[in-house]
Amino acid sequence: MSVSTSPRTAPARKPAAAVPPPKPRQARRREALAGILFILPTLVIFGLFKFLPILGAGAMSMTEYSLNGDFEFLGADNYTRLAADPNFWQSLRVTFLYVVIFVPFIIAVSLAGAVLLDKLVRFTGAFRALLFIPYLSSFVMAGIIWTWIFSTDGPLNAALGGLGLGPVPFTSGPQLMVLVSLAVVSVWKGFGYSMLIFLAGLKAQPAEVHEAARIDGAGAWKSFWYVTLPLLKPVLFFVLVIETIVGFQVFDTIYVMTGGGPARASHSLIYFLFDEGFKFFDFGYASAIGVVLFVIVLILSLIQQRFFEGKDSK
Repeated sequence: MSVSTSPRTAPARKPAAAVPPPKPRQARRREALAGILFILPTLVIFGLFKFLPILGAGAMSMTEYSLNGDFEFLGADNYTRLAADPNFWQSLRVTFLYVVIFVPFIIAVSLAGAVLLDKLVRFTGAFRALLFIPYLSSFVMAGIIWTWIFSTDGPLNAALGGLGLGPVPFTSGPQLMVLVSLAVVSVWKGFGYSMLIFLAGLKAQPAEVHEAARIDGAGAWKSFWYVTLPLLKPVLFFVLVIETIVGFQVFDTIYVMTGGGPARASHSLIYFLFDEGFKFFDFGYASAIGVVLFVIVLILSLIQQRFFEGKDSK
């Protein structure tokens, strides 16, 4: 008996996706022109209110500028004077010390608040709004309220006195105590912004990665340290740069609460710039202080970027 065999039919191939033809050069030019037109208002605003003032400050820093618009070109004399000014070095030291206290403090508080909000199941919107309210308040109002809280007869010293620990000179004592007190106020005022950025970063992390860590037996701390935190590196870098800039620009809290005292213990670079420019009207010298501050912040930002890039490459 013969058995008829039929050849095996090959599966039908899917038609290859058609590759769209390249756009004509005129169409590409029209798209590029449309993109430039869309960003042109932002570029104009940035140039007028950011780039040109930076160039103007750099030019003014090499002059002796008066209120009536007259100026005398001095070259690098303002920078030479700045290098020999002990008040500048004192303000620079105060600013660096404040930044060292403020930046880790606000990052820790913001990250802790974001992690807690991420774990909440109910009323997350209400808690988020409550924690963000201080950021919306005025620095002057916050400074006045916290000056009363830190005062000798304020509620904080009253509570410490009940424990036999007061009174504590929060804003009139040693330099470290004064700067820590100012940092506490700035953290209370500003942590809500960074907290929301961290919270957005936490919400964007894939749930599968955390589930895999739990299956592998990682506890809460190991999961946070080896999974959550590495995934937050881009967000952490952004917050670190922003808060470092905020720390170097501290002025409002100092102006309201301490006035740069006691004995220049809280006399930051921005406060030094304010004194030279708006008390003594030495605008050229004040511009030189601003240029030096800009260079310091730029160098620190580049160092932070290189540090995070080096960590990612390992």
